[in-house]
Amino acid sequence: MMTVSTSGSAPDPAAAPGPERPDRAAARQEQAVRRQTSRLLRPMAVPVLVAFLVAAGYLTLQRPPATAELGRWGGTAQPSEDMAGAPNPFRTVPSDPSGPPTRLRIGAIGVDTSLELLKLGADGALQPPRTNARAGWYADGTAPGDVGPAVLAGHVDSRRGPAVFYRLREVTAGDKIAVTRGGRTVTFTVTSTAWYPKKAFPTGEVYGPTPDRQLRLITCGGVFDRSLRSYEDNLVVYAVAG
Repeated sequence: MMTVSTSGSAPDPAAAPGPERPDRAAARQEQAVRRQTSRLLRPMAVPVLVAFLVAAGYLTLQRPPATAELGRWGGTAQPSEDMAGAPNPFRTVPSDPSGPPTRLRIGAIGVDTSLELLKLGADGALQPPRTNARAGWYADGTAPGDVGPAVLAGHVDSRRGPAVFYRLREVTAGDKIAVTRGGRTVTFTVTSTAWYPKKAFPTGEVYGPTPDRQLRLITCGGVFDRSLRSYEDNLVVYAVAG
């Protein structure tokens, strides 16, 4: 026969341990994983932060200020002179030539001559150079390199043989002509050549004003008139600066 003791209290069902709910177990496990991950990453955080700060500081020191002038090689336009008025070393536009022309060179025909000053004669005609070996510049007209037609003249030959402009007839469009003036060289490019009878010389076309810098080279040619001891025609070479 079973007996029941009445000396102790009966057990409390609510205090008895039971199985844990699944959602609480998952939360507890996730917290444990986070704590373990934090302990593993903590030693790496300091070096990474230091590296980031060093890199940020380097970029800050290397970046130019917003108002810094990058200069010509930075792709920004520069004036021909700086704010202080000093000349720009990259300036390529030369100053205008000055003084009378002193030398003429035509590489295509081997001409290299000094220049003398030419004037108009009493008859109004341009006087030729005093020697056959040297060309001259019409000093009362435009100077080579100035706006207008500069006129240079030279003999074609003499009884002694070829003169300075003997081969001028060989010049063709595109040939270069160099005139030295004031220590500078002014370059011209031949555009055309033309023959004119001396009795119908186009004075206005040769000596008339032009809107740009031009050059005329004049010599004699054609048939030789023995009675006048002169050629009947003139050869004119037209050229423009550049």
